[in-house]
Amino acid sequence: MAATSSTVSTGSDVFGGVDSHADTLHVAVISSNGGHLADGEFATTTPGYAAALAFITAHGHVVAIGVEGTASYGAGFTRAARAEGLTVVEVNRPDRAERRRIGKSDPVDAYAAARAALSGRASSAPKDDTVAGIRALHNAARSATKARTAALNQIGQLLITAPDAIRTKYTQLSGTDRTDALARMRPTGDAVHIAILTALKSLARRVKELTAEHQALTQVLDSEASTHNPGLRAAYGVGPDTAAQLLITAGGNPERMRTEASFAALCGVAPVPASSGKTHRHRLSRGGDRAANAALYRIALVRMASDARTRAYVARQTAAGRTKKEIIRLLKRAIAREIFRYLTTTVAVPEIADLRPLRQSKNITLTAVAQHFGVWPTTISRLERGLSRDDDLAHAYRTWVQTA
Repeated sequence: MAATSSTVSTGSDVFGGVDSHADTLHVAVISSNGGHLADGEFATTTPGYAAALAFITAHGHVVAIGVEGTASYGAGFTRAARAEGLTVVEVNRPDRAERRRIGKSDPVDAYAAARAALSGRASSAPKDDTVAGIRALHNAARSATKARTAALNQIGQLLITAPDAIRTKYTQLSGTDRTDALARMRPTGDAVHIAILTALKSLARRVKELTAEHQALTQVLDSEASTHNPGLRAAYGVGPDTAAQLLITAGGNPERMRTEASFAALCGVAPVPASSGKTHRHRLSRGGDRAANAALYRIALVRMASDARTRAYVARQTAAGRTKKEIIRLLKRAIAREIFRYLTTTVAVPEIADLRPLRQSKNITLTAVAQHFGVWPTTISRLERGLSRDDDLAHAYRTWVQTA
Protein backbone atom coordinates (compact mmCIF):
# COMPACT_ATOMS: atom_id res chain seq x y z
CA MET A 1 0.00 0.00 0.00
CA ALA A 2 1.19 3.48 -0.86
CA ALA A 3 -0.58 6.34 0.86
CA THR A 4 -0.26 10.05 1.28
CA SER A 5 -2.06 11.92 4.03
CA SER A 6 -2.46 15.47 5.17
CA THR A 7 -4.68 15.95 8.20
CA VAL A 8 -6.59 13.10 9.79
CA SER A 9 -9.94 14.44 10.89
CA THR A 10 -11.52 11.71 12.96
CA GLY A 11 -15.11 12.20 14.09
CA SER A 12 -16.09 14.52 11.21
CA ASP A 13 -17.98 13.60 8.04
CA VAL A 14 -15.82 12.47 5.15
CA PHE A 15 -16.39 11.19 1.63
CA GLY A 16 -14.40 8.54 -0.19
CA GLY A 17 -13.55 8.09 -3.84
CA VAL A 18 -12.19 5.04 -5.65
CA ASP A 19 -10.52 4.76 -9.05
CA SER A 20 -10.50 1.01 -9.76
CA HIS A 21 -8.22 -1.06 -11.98
CA ALA A 22 -7.61 -4.75 -12.57
CA ASP A 23 -4.81 -5.16 -9.99
CA THR A 24 -5.01 -2.01 -7.90
CA LEU A 25 -7.43 0.63 -6.76
CA HIS A 26 -6.64 4.17 -5.71
CA VAL A 27 -8.59 5.55 -2.78
CA ALA A 28 -9.03 9.21 -1.85
CA VAL A 29 -10.69 10.83 1.17
CA ILE A 30 -12.06 14.38 1.34
CA SER A 31 -13.76 16.37 4.07
CA SER A 32 -17.35 17.58 3.98
CA ASN A 33 -16.18 20.92 2.58
CA GLY A 34 -14.17 19.28 -0.22
CA GLY A 35 -10.70 19.50 1.30
CA HIS A 36 -8.24 16.78 0.36
CA LEU A 37 -7.39 14.60 3.36
CA ALA A 38 -5.51 11.58 2.03
CA ASP A 39 -5.15 9.12 -0.80
CA GLY A 40 -3.54 5.72 -1.22
CA GLU A 41 -3.17 2.70 -3.45
CA PHE A 42 -4.34 -0.78 -2.48
CA ALA A 43 -4.43 -4.23 -4.04
CA THR A 44 -7.65 -5.66 -5.47
CA THR A 45 -7.68 -8.53 -3.00
CA THR A 46 -9.71 -9.27 0.11
CA PRO A 47 -6.95 -7.96 2.42
CA GLY A 48 -6.54 -4.98 0.10
CA TYR A 49 -10.23 -4.12 0.29
CA ALA A 50 -10.13 -4.37 4.09
CA ALA A 51 -7.09 -2.09 4.24
CA ALA A 52 -8.71 0.44 1.89
CA LEU A 53 -11.88 0.56 4.00
CA ALA A 54 -9.85 0.95 7.19
CA PHE A 55 -7.92 3.75 5.51
CA ILE A 56 -11.13 5.61 4.65
CA THR A 57 -12.91 5.09 7.97
CA ALA A 58 -9.82 6.21 9.93
CA HIS A 59 -10.43 9.77 8.74
CA GLY A 60 -13.93 10.16 10.14
CA HIS A 61 -17.56 9.19 9.66
CA VAL A 62 -17.96 8.00 6.06
CA VAL A 63 -21.08 9.51 4.50
CA ALA A 64 -20.63 7.91 1.07
CA ILE A 65 -17.98 6.41 -1.18
CA GLY A 66 -18.00 7.14 -4.90
CA VAL A 67 -16.70 4.21 -6.92
CA GLU A 68 -15.88 4.27 -10.61
CA GLY A 69 -16.76 0.93 -12.23
CA THR A 70 -18.97 -0.70 -9.58
CA ALA A 71 -19.96 -3.44 -12.04
CA SER A 72 -16.46 -4.09 -13.38
CA TYR A 73 -13.08 -3.48 -11.71
CA GLY A 74 -14.73 -1.92 -8.67
CA ALA A 75 -17.16 -4.79 -8.05
CA GLY A 76 -15.04 -6.47 -5.37
CA PHE A 77 -14.49 -3.28 -3.39
CA THR A 78 -18.17 -2.39 -3.73
CA ARG A 79 -19.22 -5.74 -2.24
CA ALA A 80 -16.75 -5.35 0.64
CA ALA A 81 -17.89 -1.79 1.40
CA ARG A 82 -21.58 -2.66 1.34
CA ALA A 83 -20.91 -5.67 3.57
CA GLU A 84 -19.51 -3.18 6.13
CA GLY A 85 -22.73 -1.15 5.91
CA LEU A 86 -21.18 1.76 4.01
CA THR A 87 -23.06 3.73 1.35
CA VAL A 88 -21.60 3.30 -2.13
CA VAL A 89 -22.62 5.39 -5.14
CA GLU A 90 -21.75 4.76 -8.77
CA VAL A 91 -19.55 7.37 -10.45
CA ASN A 92 -19.33 7.90 -14.18
CA ARG A 93 -15.94 8.61 -15.67
CA PRO A 94 -15.11 12.34 -16.00
CA ASP A 95 -15.99 13.79 -19.38
CA ARG A 96 -13.27 14.73 -21.87
CA ALA A 97 -13.52 18.45 -21.21
CA GLU A 98 -12.82 17.96 -17.51
CA ARG A 99 -10.00 15.55 -18.30
CA ARG A 100 -8.34 18.14 -20.52
CA ARG A 101 -8.72 20.78 -17.81
CA ILE A 102 -7.42 18.90 -14.76
CA GLY A 103 -5.40 16.10 -16.31
CA LYS A 104 -5.48 12.33 -15.75
CA SER A 105 -3.94 10.24 -12.97
CA ASP A 106 -5.17 7.73 -10.42
CA PRO A 107 -5.18 10.24 -7.51
CA VAL A 108 -6.93 12.85 -9.66
CA ASP A 109 -9.65 10.36 -10.64
CA ALA A 110 -10.06 9.11 -7.06
CA TYR A 111 -10.50 12.66 -5.71
CA ALA A 112 -12.92 13.40 -8.56
CA ALA A 113 -14.99 10.35 -7.54
CA ALA A 114 -15.03 11.57 -3.93
CA ARG A 115 -16.16 15.05 -5.03
CA ALA A 116 -18.91 13.47 -7.15
CA ALA A 117 -20.19 11.67 -4.04
CA LEU A 118 -19.98 14.89 -1.98
CA SER A 119 -21.79 17.09 -4.53
CA GLY A 120 -24.55 14.57 -5.20
CA ARG A 121 -23.63 14.36 -8.88
CA ALA A 122 -23.11 10.66 -8.25
CA SER A 123 -26.22 9.35 -6.51
CA SER A 124 -27.06 6.07 -8.25
CA ALA A 125 -26.92 2.93 -6.17
CA PRO A 126 -24.41 0.42 -7.58
CA LYS A 127 -25.58 -2.65 -9.36
CA ASP A 128 -25.77 -5.55 -6.95
CA ASP A 129 -25.27 -9.29 -7.47
CA THR A 130 -28.91 -10.34 -7.82
CA VAL A 131 -28.63 -10.46 -11.62
CA ALA A 132 -24.95 -11.42 -11.83
CA GLY A 133 -25.85 -14.94 -12.95
CA ILE A 134 -28.30 -13.66 -15.55
CA ARG A 135 -25.68 -11.21 -16.83
CA ALA A 136 -23.10 -13.99 -17.19
CA LEU A 137 -25.51 -16.31 -19.02
CA HIS A 138 -26.70 -13.47 -21.25
CA ASN A 139 -23.16 -12.51 -22.22
CA ALA A 140 -22.25 -16.13 -22.96
CA ALA A 141 -25.39 -16.65 -25.09
CA ARG A 142 -24.75 -13.49 -27.09
CA SER A 143 -21.12 -14.44 -27.57
CA ALA A 144 -22.22 -17.81 -28.99
CA THR A 145 -24.61 -16.03 -31.36
CA LYS A 146 -21.90 -13.65 -32.60
CA ALA A 147 -19.44 -16.51 -33.13
CA ARG A 148 -22.11 -18.52 -34.99
CA THR A 149 -22.88 -15.55 -37.24
CA ALA A 150 -19.18 -15.09 -37.97
CA ALA A 151 -18.84 -18.77 -38.93
CA LEU A 152 -21.90 -18.57 -41.21
CA ASN A 153 -20.48 -15.48 -42.90
CA GLN A 154 -17.19 -17.30 -43.46
CA ILE A 155 -19.03 -20.21 -45.07
CA GLY A 156 -20.82 -17.83 -47.40
CA GLN A 157 -17.60 -16.08 -48.35
CA LEU A 158 -15.79 -19.37 -49.01
CA LEU A 159 -18.59 -20.57 -51.26
CA ILE A 160 -18.44 -17.37 -53.30
CA THR A 161 -14.83 -17.98 -54.25
CA ALA A 162 -14.91 -21.81 -54.24
CA PRO A 163 -14.44 -23.89 -57.42
CA ASP A 164 -17.54 -24.27 -59.58
CA ALA A 165 -18.28 -27.83 -58.50
CA ILE A 166 -18.36 -26.89 -54.80
CA ARG A 167 -20.15 -23.60 -55.34
CA THR A 168 -22.86 -25.13 -57.54
CA LYS A 169 -23.51 -28.02 -55.15
CA TYR A 170 -23.82 -26.08 -51.91
CA THR A 171 -25.20 -22.70 -52.97
CA GLN A 172 -28.40 -24.50 -53.97
CA LEU A 173 -28.91 -25.25 -50.28
CA SER A 174 -29.54 -22.71 -47.54
CA GLY A 175 -29.90 -22.47 -43.80
CA THR A 176 -29.80 -25.64 -41.75
CA ASP A 177 -29.84 -27.87 -44.86
CA ARG A 178 -26.56 -26.39 -46.10
CA THR A 179 -24.93 -26.57 -42.65
CA ASP A 180 -25.97 -30.21 -42.18
CA ALA A 181 -24.74 -31.18 -45.65
CA LEU A 182 -21.36 -29.51 -45.13
CA ALA A 183 -20.94 -30.99 -41.66
CA ARG A 184 -21.43 -34.59 -42.81
CA MET A 185 -19.64 -34.49 -46.20
CA ARG A 186 -16.23 -36.10 -46.81
CA PRO A 187 -13.64 -33.88 -48.53
CA THR A 188 -12.49 -35.42 -51.84
CA GLY A 189 -10.80 -34.28 -55.03
CA ASP A 190 -7.52 -32.51 -55.66
CA ALA A 191 -5.56 -30.61 -53.02
CA VAL A 192 -7.48 -27.37 -53.50
CA HIS A 193 -10.89 -29.06 -53.31
CA ILE A 194 -9.89 -31.01 -50.19
CA ALA A 195 -8.57 -27.89 -48.45
CA ILE A 196 -11.68 -25.83 -49.17
CA LEU A 197 -14.08 -28.65 -48.27
CA THR A 198 -12.18 -29.31 -45.04
CA ALA A 199 -12.50 -25.65 -44.08
CA LEU A 200 -16.22 -25.65 -44.92
CA LYS A 201 -16.79 -28.82 -42.91
CA SER A 202 -14.96 -27.38 -39.90
CA LEU A 203 -16.98 -24.17 -40.05
CA ALA A 204 -20.26 -26.08 -40.44
CA ARG A 205 -19.51 -28.22 -37.40
CA ARG A 206 -18.66 -25.08 -35.48
CA VAL A 207 -22.02 -23.59 -36.43
CA LYS A 208 -23.86 -26.70 -35.20
CA GLU A 209 -21.93 -26.74 -31.93
CA LEU A 210 -22.54 -23.05 -31.32
CA THR A 211 -26.22 -23.46 -32.14
CA ALA A 212 -26.55 -26.24 -29.57
CA GLU A 213 -24.56 -24.18 -27.05
CA HIS A 214 -26.80 -21.16 -27.58
CA GLN A 215 -29.95 -23.23 -27.18
CA ALA A 216 -28.66 -24.75 -23.93
CA LEU A 217 -27.66 -21.34 -22.55
CA THR A 218 -31.00 -19.83 -23.56
CA GLN A 219 -32.86 -22.60 -21.77
CA VAL A 220 -30.96 -21.94 -18.54
CA LEU A 221 -31.33 -18.18 -19.04
CA ASP A 222 -35.07 -18.61 -19.48
CA SER A 223 -35.30 -20.51 -16.22
CA GLU A 224 -33.24 -17.90 -14.34
CA ALA A 225 -35.20 -14.95 -15.74
CA SER A 226 -38.55 -16.65 -15.03
CA THR A 227 -37.51 -17.37 -11.45
CA HIS A 228 -36.15 -13.86 -10.90
CA ASN A 229 -39.16 -12.02 -12.32
CA PRO A 230 -42.02 -14.27 -13.51
CA GLY A 231 -44.25 -11.31 -14.34
CA LEU A 232 -41.70 -9.77 -16.70
CA ARG A 233 -40.94 -13.06 -18.44
CA ALA A 234 -44.65 -13.78 -18.89
CA ALA A 235 -45.40 -10.40 -20.49
CA TYR A 236 -46.49 -10.54 -24.11
CA GLY A 237 -43.56 -10.42 -26.50
CA VAL A 238 -40.88 -10.77 -23.79
CA GLY A 239 -38.57 -13.69 -24.55
CA PRO A 240 -35.61 -14.99 -22.52
CA ASP A 241 -33.04 -12.69 -24.14
CA THR A 242 -35.28 -9.63 -23.88
CA ALA A 243 -36.20 -10.31 -20.26
CA ALA A 244 -32.54 -10.85 -19.36
CA GLN A 245 -31.48 -7.58 -21.00
CA LEU A 246 -34.16 -5.57 -19.18
CA LEU A 247 -33.20 -7.15 -15.85
CA ILE A 248 -29.54 -6.34 -16.52
CA THR A 249 -30.43 -2.74 -17.38
CA ALA A 250 -32.38 -2.41 -14.17
CA GLY A 251 -29.26 -3.72 -12.43
CA GLY A 252 -31.17 -5.72 -9.88
CA ASN A 253 -31.94 -2.41 -8.13
CA PRO A 254 -35.47 -1.09 -8.69
CA GLU A 255 -34.55 1.85 -6.43
CA ARG A 256 -32.23 3.06 -9.21
CA MET A 257 -35.38 3.89 -11.19
CA ARG A 258 -37.35 6.36 -9.11
CA THR A 259 -40.17 6.80 -11.65
CA GLU A 260 -41.28 5.20 -14.88
CA ALA A 261 -40.13 8.37 -16.63
CA SER A 262 -36.58 7.85 -15.33
CA PHE A 263 -36.69 4.24 -16.56
CA ALA A 264 -37.86 5.46 -19.97
CA ALA A 265 -34.93 7.88 -20.06
CA LEU A 266 -32.60 5.07 -18.98
CA CYS A 267 -33.81 3.01 -21.97
CA GLY A 268 -33.61 5.94 -24.38
CA VAL A 269 -37.33 6.03 -25.13
CA ALA A 270 -38.23 9.30 -23.41
CA PRO A 271 -39.55 11.72 -26.06
CA VAL A 272 -37.14 14.46 -27.13
CA PRO A 273 -38.59 17.70 -28.58
CA ALA A 274 -37.84 18.10 -32.29
CA SER A 275 -40.09 21.03 -33.19
CA SER A 276 -39.38 23.86 -35.58
CA GLY A 277 -41.66 26.66 -36.69
CA LYS A 278 -45.18 25.37 -37.18
CA THR A 279 -44.07 21.76 -36.90
CA HIS A 280 -44.53 20.33 -33.41
CA ARG A 281 -43.21 16.82 -32.91
CA HIS A 282 -40.92 14.62 -30.86
CA ARG A 283 -38.24 12.18 -31.91
CA LEU A 284 -36.58 9.12 -30.40
CA SER A 285 -33.86 9.72 -27.85
CA ARG A 286 -30.35 8.74 -28.96
CA GLY A 287 -29.17 8.36 -25.37
CA GLY A 288 -29.75 5.75 -22.70
CA ASP A 289 -28.95 2.05 -22.72
CA ARG A 290 -29.12 1.06 -26.40
CA ALA A 291 -29.37 -2.65 -25.57
CA ALA A 292 -32.47 -1.95 -23.46
CA ASN A 293 -33.79 0.25 -26.24
CA ALA A 294 -33.36 -2.65 -28.68
CA ALA A 295 -35.17 -4.97 -26.26
CA LEU A 296 -38.19 -2.64 -26.16
CA TYR A 297 -38.05 -2.41 -29.96
CA ARG A 298 -38.26 -6.22 -30.25
CA ILE A 299 -41.27 -6.28 -27.93
CA ALA A 300 -42.96 -3.60 -30.04
CA LEU A 301 -42.38 -5.54 -33.27
CA VAL A 302 -43.77 -8.76 -31.79
CA ARG A 303 -46.87 -7.00 -30.55
CA MET A 304 -47.37 -5.16 -33.83
CA ALA A 305 -47.30 -8.50 -35.63
CA SER A 306 -49.47 -10.65 -33.38
CA ASP A 307 -51.18 -8.74 -30.56
CA ALA A 308 -54.75 -7.73 -31.44
CA ARG A 309 -54.82 -4.64 -29.22
CA THR A 310 -51.50 -3.38 -30.54
CA ARG A 311 -52.56 -3.94 -34.14
CA ALA A 312 -55.76 -1.97 -33.50
CA TYR A 313 -53.72 0.83 -31.93
CA VAL A 314 -51.36 0.90 -34.91
CA ALA A 315 -54.34 1.09 -37.27
CA ARG A 316 -55.78 4.07 -35.36
CA GLN A 317 -52.46 5.91 -35.31
CA THR A 318 -51.88 5.23 -39.00
CA ALA A 319 -55.32 6.62 -39.80
CA ALA A 320 -54.39 9.72 -37.79
CA GLY A 321 -51.45 10.29 -40.12
CA ARG A 322 -48.56 9.08 -37.99
CA THR A 323 -45.60 7.36 -39.61
CA LYS A 324 -44.40 3.88 -38.66
CA LYS A 325 -41.38 5.32 -36.85
CA GLU A 326 -43.59 7.62 -34.81
CA ILE A 327 -45.93 4.76 -33.92
CA ILE A 328 -43.03 2.58 -32.80
CA ARG A 329 -41.75 5.46 -30.69
CA LEU A 330 -45.12 5.73 -28.96
CA LEU A 331 -45.29 1.97 -28.47
CA LYS A 332 -41.80 1.79 -26.96
CA ARG A 333 -42.69 4.55 -24.50
CA ALA A 334 -45.88 2.74 -23.48
CA ILE A 335 -44.05 -0.59 -23.19
CA ALA A 336 -41.40 1.05 -20.98
CA ARG A 337 -44.21 2.12 -18.64
CA GLU A 338 -45.47 -1.46 -18.49
CA ILE A 339 -42.00 -2.95 -18.01
CA PHE A 340 -41.27 -0.52 -15.18
CA ARG A 341 -44.28 -1.92 -13.33
CA TYR A 342 -42.98 -5.47 -13.77
CA LEU A 343 -39.53 -4.46 -12.53
CA THR A 344 -40.68 -2.55 -9.44
CA THR A 345 -43.75 -4.48 -8.25
CA THR A 346 -44.66 -8.11 -7.83
CA VAL A 347 -47.03 -9.12 -10.62
CA ALA A 348 -48.98 -12.34 -10.14
CA VAL A 349 -48.83 -14.67 -13.13
CA PRO A 350 -52.00 -16.76 -13.65
CA GLU A 351 -51.41 -20.49 -13.32
CA ILE A 352 -51.58 -22.40 -16.62
CA ALA A 353 -50.11 -25.77 -15.58
CA ASP A 354 -53.63 -27.24 -15.34
CA LEU A 355 -54.60 -26.51 -18.95
CA ARG A 356 -52.94 -29.47 -20.68
CA PRO A 357 -53.98 -32.14 -18.10
CA LEU A 358 -57.52 -30.72 -18.16
CA ARG A 359 -57.68 -30.93 -21.96
CA GLN A 360 -56.23 -34.41 -22.04
CA SER A 361 -58.68 -35.63 -19.39
CA LYS A 362 -61.51 -34.64 -21.75
CA ASN A 363 -59.77 -36.26 -24.76
CA ILE A 364 -59.75 -32.95 -26.62
CA THR A 365 -57.03 -32.40 -29.22
CA LEU A 366 -54.97 -29.27 -29.72
CA THR A 367 -56.47 -28.92 -33.17
CA ALA A 368 -60.00 -28.92 -31.74
CA VAL A 369 -59.15 -26.20 -29.25
CA ALA A 370 -57.38 -24.14 -31.90
CA GLN A 371 -60.34 -24.41 -34.29
CA HIS A 372 -62.77 -23.36 -31.57
CA PHE A 373 -60.81 -20.19 -30.75
CA GLY A 374 -59.70 -19.48 -34.31
CA VAL A 375 -55.96 -19.70 -33.65
CA TRP A 376 -53.12 -21.97 -34.71
CA PRO A 377 -52.51 -25.18 -32.70
CA THR A 378 -49.02 -23.84 -31.98
CA THR A 379 -50.58 -20.92 -30.12
CA ILE A 380 -52.43 -23.27 -27.79
CA SER A 381 -49.37 -25.47 -27.34
CA ARG A 382 -47.17 -22.51 -26.40
CA LEU A 383 -49.86 -21.28 -24.01
CA GLU A 384 -50.02 -24.67 -22.28
CA ARG A 385 -46.23 -24.88 -21.95
CA GLY A 386 -45.91 -21.35 -20.57
CA LEU A 387 -43.89 -20.13 -23.55
CA SER A 388 -46.34 -17.33 -24.27
CA ARG A 389 -48.87 -15.51 -22.16
CA ASP A 390 -52.43 -14.56 -23.02
CA ASP A 391 -54.54 -14.28 -19.86
CA ASP A 392 -57.84 -13.75 -21.70
CA LEU A 393 -57.29 -16.75 -23.95
CA ALA A 394 -56.17 -18.91 -21.01
CA HIS A 395 -59.30 -18.03 -19.03
CA ALA A 396 -61.60 -18.65 -22.00
CA TYR A 397 -59.76 -21.90 -22.79
CA ARG A 398 -60.12 -23.20 -19.23
CA THR A 399 -63.81 -22.28 -19.07
CA TRP A 400 -64.56 -23.92 -22.42
CA VAL A 401 -62.77 -27.17 -21.58
CA GLN A 402 -64.44 -27.41 -18.17
CA THR A 403 -67.88 -27.13 -19.74
CA ALA A 404 -67.11 -29.29 -22.77
